[in-house]
Amino acid sequence: MRAAVLKRQGEPLTATTLPDPTPGPGQLLLTVGACGVCRTDLHLRDHEIDATKLPITLGHQIVARTQDGQRVGVPWLGWTDGTCHYCTTDRENLCVNARFTGRDIDGGYAELTTADERFCLPLPDDLTDEQAAPLLCGGLIGYRALRFTNDAPRLGLYGFGSAAHMITQVAVYQGRHVFAFTRPHDDRTQAFAKQLGATWAGGSDEKPPEQLDAAIIFASAGELVPQALRALAPGGTVVCAGIYMSDIPSFPYEIVYGERSVVSVANLTRQDGHEFLALAAKIPVRTTITTYPLDQAEQALADLRAGAFEGSAVIVP
Repeated sequence: MRAAVLKRQGEPLTATTLPDPTPGPGQLLLTVGACGVCRTDLHLRDHEIDATKLPITLGHQIVARTQDGQRVGVPWLGWTDGTCHYCTTDRENLCVNARFTGRDIDGGYAELTTADERFCLPLPDDLTDEQAAPLLCGGLIGYRALRFTNDAPRLGLYGFGSAAHMITQVAVYQGRHVFAFTRPHDDRTQAFAKQLGATWAGGSDEKPPEQLDAAIIFASAGELVPQALRALAPGGTVVCAGIYMSDIPSFPYEIVYGERSVVSVANLTRQDGHEFLALAAKIPVRTTITTYPLDQAEQALADLRAGAFEGSAVIVP
């Protein structure tokens, strides 16, 4: 099979040919139809997150078909032990022995892959493979982050990429007002946010026209945390939704006083997957995508780093 492989962190992906994978006990052999490109892939490529094995095939937003033709989605959470304290208290996203697709387990930047059958999710029928792929990380973890904001009516989204463009649609469907924060002077992305229903869009260095009840930070920039805190009304929450974030600078107590809080979101559960995918089909959530062939996976990561596209990038083997 063909695959785009990370041989050494900090270096470009290599398009290569590998032996077809052999599924182990409880695993399915899958033919990949599409695989979304996530910022976590970029953090692994750039060595901001350690890969646990090298070489590794990246990609954890996999839309694929089983040998009997069933279409499934494979997310970031690829395996849990089922026995640790977190697994037995309905918090498998915090499993101490968890394995993650595209970091510990070879992922979907390939023609074929294998996955634990328990962690393969059913997908909405009315989306193409390419449209469905971004739902499996940006959508799922974005949905988990959204739940941490409770029913906050005024919601700020910092970093308007793949996750934010989907979660905007969910929040608007729920009747919330969305305030979109982009890179400074990014008129194109701000217009895109408004097209999706955002009440207001501006640069991450700007103050919104009214206080926020909650904010989700999808960008990996730690300096956005105190900025978001300053935009919050009393009682508001800042949710950090990324797996990686640069250091958060110190800030005065006064901007967190008033029962404001900062929380993080880690990974996802299968229950998140079932809930969000059902809701995405009901709304329906529509993804804006840019596709790349497998041998251009490195270019897709470069374009993600540069903010060269709206919405999500998807690899199509």
